[in-house]
Amino acid sequence: MALIVQKYGGASLANANEIQKVALRIKEDYEKGNSLVIVVSARQGLTDSLIKQALALNPKVHPRQLDQLISIGELEMIALMEIALEALGIPTVSRTGAQAGIITNNTHTDAQIEEVSLGDIPQCLKQQKVVIVAGFQGISTEGYVTTLGRGGSDLSAIALAIALKADYCQFYKDVDGIYSSDPKLVPDATKLNTISFDELLEMAICGSQVIQARAIELAKKHNTPFEVRSSFTSNPGTKVCQSNCVLLNIL
Repeated sequence: MALIVQKYGGASLANANEIQKVALRIKEDYEKGNSLVIVVSARQGLTDSLIKQALALNPKVHPRQLDQLISIGELEMIALMEIALEALGIPTVSRTGAQAGIITNNTHTDAQIEEVSLGDIPQCLKQQKVVIVAGFQGISTEGYVTTLGRGGSDLSAIALAIALKADYCQFYKDVDGIYSSDPKLVPDATKLNTISFDELLEMAICGSQVIQARAIELAKKHNTPFEVRSSFTSNPGTKVCQSNCVLLNIL
């Protein structure tokens, strides 16, 4: 059995029906005997809506205040996911970024992670609980809520996988993997079975938004492979690792 960090994006958590589908997927993995840490994003569109409201009130809103506001999207989602899993009979706890020990610098809206102390997550896993963690956020060394920039939940998942020494890290999204080109623009784009950290990082720098660039850099630095796959199917996704990942048969 494995220790798995799974990250679910906002498009996979858009409403109660989609949250229930994700909860059923988590239940299936849990009942196989796996230990699970689930990182969630805010539901699709909520963060942008909150930013729009803040700017309407004050176009010069302080980044610290903005972080306090936009962090609530993930707080909503960890509560809803915990409720959904408990309804399925799965023992669950939810934790904010701060409770998960994600310590950052003091750069609001684009903070850098300095340490992941994990809080009580290891103890919760020993108690066979699924741990739901709010992605995208942490707490600064000054004690303020911080956020990790666009796509920051990806960074949360990789950082937690490294700190936990997880067996697998999986990203569940509204795409079924990584393609040679944008399939929305190139009809004959092909899904890749594997891709290296460097290749994916180059794609991210060129504008691909599948995985946050900083998350890829952190995964490469610590040689932490991961998989990008669909929230809506059981099909294999794309494995991301060093150039020899096919030989290693990772994930």
